[in-house]
Amino acid sequence: MGQDLTSQHGAVLAEQLALHQAQRRALFEAIDDGFCIIRFIDGPHGPMSDYVHIEANSGYQRHTGIADIVGKRLREIDPGNAEVWLDLYGKVLATGEPARFEQEFQVVGRFIEVSASRVGPPEMRQVSVLFRDITARKKTEAALAENIERVQLALAAGAIIGTWIWDLPTDRFSVDEGFAAAFGFDPAKGRTGLSLAEVVETVHPDDRAGLAAAIAEVIARGGAYAHQYRTRRQDGNYYWLEANGRVELLPDGSGSKFPGVLIDIEGRRAVEAERDRAIAALRTLTDTLEQRVEQRTAALLEAEAALRQAQKMEAVGQLTGGLAHDFNNILAGISGSLELLKIRLAQGRIADVERHLAGAQGAVKRAASLTQRLLAFSRRQTLAPKPACVHRIVAGMQELIRGSVGPGIALETAVGASLWPTFVDVSQLENALLNLCINARDAMPDGGAIAIRADNLQLDEAAAVQRGLAVGDYVALSVRDTGVGMTADVSARAFEPFFTTKPMGQGTGLGLSMVYGFAGQSGGAVRIYSQPGQGTEVCLYLPRHTGAELPHDAHGDTPALPDAPARKKILVVDDEPLVRSVAVEVLRDLGYDVSEAEDGPSALNAFAARPDIDMLVTDVGMPNGMNGRQLADAIRVRRPGLPILFITGYAEYTVLNHGDLDAGMQVLTKPFAAEQLGQRVGELLA
Repeated sequence: MGQDLTSQHGAVLAEQLALHQAQRRALFEAIDDGFCIIRFIDGPHGPMSDYVHIEANSGYQRHTGIADIVGKRLREIDPGNAEVWLDLYGKVLATGEPARFEQEFQVVGRFIEVSASRVGPPEMRQVSVLFRDITARKKTEAALAENIERVQLALAAGAIIGTWIWDLPTDRFSVDEGFAAAFGFDPAKGRTGLSLAEVVETVHPDDRAGLAAAIAEVIARGGAYAHQYRTRRQDGNYYWLEANGRVELLPDGSGSKFPGVLIDIEGRRAVEAERDRAIAALRTLTDTLEQRVEQRTAALLEAEAALRQAQKMEAVGQLTGGLAHDFNNILAGISGSLELLKIRLAQGRIADVERHLAGAQGAVKRAASLTQRLLAFSRRQTLAPKPACVHRIVAGMQELIRGSVGPGIALETAVGASLWPTFVDVSQLENALLNLCINARDAMPDGGAIAIRADNLQLDEAAAVQRGLAVGDYVALSVRDTGVGMTADVSARAFEPFFTTKPMGQGTGLGLSMVYGFAGQSGGAVRIYSQPGQGTEVCLYLPRHTGAELPHDAHGDTPALPDAPARKKILVVDDEPLVRSVAVEVLRDLGYDVSEAEDGPSALNAFAARPDIDMLVTDVGMPNGMNGRQLADAIRVRRPGLPILFITGYAEYTVLNHGDLDAGMQVLTKPFAAEQLGQRVGELLA
């Protein structure tokens, strides 16, 4: 009989949750800037017409001047501007796109930069808001503007020609009157916004490529910018200029503002002193702003990490709930079958024994399948990869797929024989393909079409980043249906274990998670392309194999167990007594001379006593300082080439170098049938 640990588990989870909440609170308070989380609520003005502050740190009052904000509604504290704030934060909630803007808070006499991001899915109605004091930056910018104006007035035709502000999101390039006059632009148009092409037209043709590269580089990384090039002034001649500026980045990494100044370096000697002061002021500003951007980014990342931890706890709850549901059903089947087996044996009803045994064994197989799917998602399953070609695999699967999807679904394939080979576990790839086709069938209850396609694909850096892969050659295997499609929220969660949109009892929610893990463990990736009403395409990207291709093995019946060579000696090592005793008994029934040990050190002692063993069967993960791979290496020092069969669960697979084994070594995954054990042992001894 088992012991009910539900209450203990609940207490542990409650303790962990309390610790998580304390850590999260400490993180919020560690942020010097003001931080709060709001939740939209319905009110007298209509749905989503107000919001309430549900969390805030102590920095909130320092930056906004508002005390005890938690629990207060927007329309209580700022009714006059309520619609403005609702519109700003409402767009963040609806689109999921972060927003940033500046606001002057008269209460405390400061300029505040406000950054807002959605928390979780839109249904949660929550937005996080960060308030950052930018008063010092504003004062520095104003001082710099005054300094530039003073230098321009003092130098007349001096070093600083003009200033620009490039608004990157709108591509609006505004310049001051000095800039416009120097290059013959209409001052009015310069203030309202020139096109970048008009400005580049004044650059010397030989310098345009270098200027474009320098601009692209600073927009990508952000921060300070300085570049020298020749431009055509209003008199028609080309002069050397130096452009100095900086690119401000938003939290998402995209560019925001690109302000700067133009310096005439033809007459540098005449205005050396004033020019140096202007450049020093500008560079001091860029260094200060760069540092503050880094600090703000670090604080935002910490806050986002805390929110992700909360979402992770929710995902763990979903995973453990799904596991408990499925495993409790399986355990109920095993327990019930064994109870009935005990009763029927006591009653002498031997005829019913086989049926109850078959029920228990079937439940065990379902448990093993469930475990393998979870291991596939976490990229811990034991794979047996080999060179293979996708066109042979698809051709061999067509009849099985047709039978699985039924006559109401049209099946089309476009898989050429010129595909590159891949290095995959063939049976797992077949399972993944069948899973995708069955999912496609379920998305078309009224019939439709499934198209299986495979192509060679060369990914450059941009295409690789888009798919989350390394640059290189891949085979893209896709399954497309004409079904109902997925919303963005559903496709974003489709690979989560136990997440399913199917009715209860019609799906486990593990099919796509298994495909996801298998693709990643094979060095590739899987992506979903779908829109509601327009069908779904799931694409597997598998790396190209550059070595020789092996022939694709056709599936056949399991071969009969080979006869055991006369009294071959086998050493079985496993720290789990029940697993070890079953393996020993199975091998003895097959006619082998079997000895056993419980861990690595005792196995070495047993080998010292019987150095003439013909084979080692060992668990991989074992206690007392020696795992199965270390034991095998130690024994092979004295017995090179000794046949070795590793028996593994999941995490220990990394110890085996992900299946890259020496000659004469094989892996058998737990749980295994007696026939599988006998077959593997016979193959190795043969």
